[in-house]
Parts: sequence; C-alpha cells; structure tokens
Amino acid sequence: MFRELTRKNKQIQNDECIELLITETRGILAVNGDDGYPYAMPMNHYYNPEDGCIYFHCGRKGHRIDSLKKSDKVSFCVCEKGYCDEGEWAYNVRSVIVFGKVEIIDDIAEVSHIAKKLSYKFTQDEEYIKNEIERFGKATLLLKLIPEHICGKFVQES
Repeated sequence: MFRELTRKNKQIQNDECIELLITETRGILAVNGDDGYPYAMPMNHYYNPEDGCIYFHCGRKGHRIDSLKKSDKVSFCVCEKGYCDEGEWAYNVRSVIVFGKVEIIDDIAEVSHIAKKLSYKFTQDEEYIKNEIERFGKATLLLKLIPEHICGKFVQES
C-alpha cells in the first residue's frame, strides 16, 4: 500500500527512525486540507514508546481540526539539523516520514498526561508545566497519530 524508498541504499533502520521521533522536538504534520490542497504545519510532538504512537496538542478549532474531521489520514515528517564532516560544506541529514491515521482525543486526563510528557522535551520545570496544563488543558485536544508506515533515510547534501 505504501511506496518503498526509491534509493534503498539511503534507507535507515526502524530503530534510527524511532530515535529521531523521540529526540527531535518538532516536525511537519500534513493533513488533507480544503479543496484537495494539502495543509501542513510545524508541530511539537511526543513519541510514546509504550504504544508506538505520536501525540500532538492543539486547540479545539481551526483548519487542522476541520480537515481531520473530514479525513483522518496524515503524514508527519521529522528532519534533524544534521552535521558537516570536517572540511566539507555538505550536510549529512536523517529524516523520517510517518503515514497513519489520527484519532482526536478530548479526555482531559489523557490530554494532561500526554501534555506533561511532551513538555518534558522542553523543560523540567514542574511548576511551569503544572500551571500551563491547569490554564490551557480544558481548551486543548490531543491528536494521536497511529502509524501505518514509517520510513527514514540518510542524505548527504552534495
């Protein structure tokens, strides 16, 4: 159902894909938008190793939610900053693309639980996290991306 990577010699192993999903703080979530146009936006995410799903938090209204209510199919791309070998100008970069379906979660307990885990990617300040969840938790939805296909690759940009 999903296409295989054309340049198989560039493909990275699944454990490297998961590592990127865990360590990188944001990626681009693409949904099926209005009039057949894709709608893609940068999103902070949390990869949950317990269930293999990727979680996002967002508001209750807007283009993203309207699009997801029409079609739950999405793609999500994460790309690391990369590095240059000494004396080289070309970057070496790994990226991952996830295809799957999104469930919208409205349960405040689950929203709070996952939002806290997501927050730890940015800060360990318990008081700040607690206050943010108390202030905005009820106005927040969770998007649970259930992966159907994960593929990553390594590219040298020369």
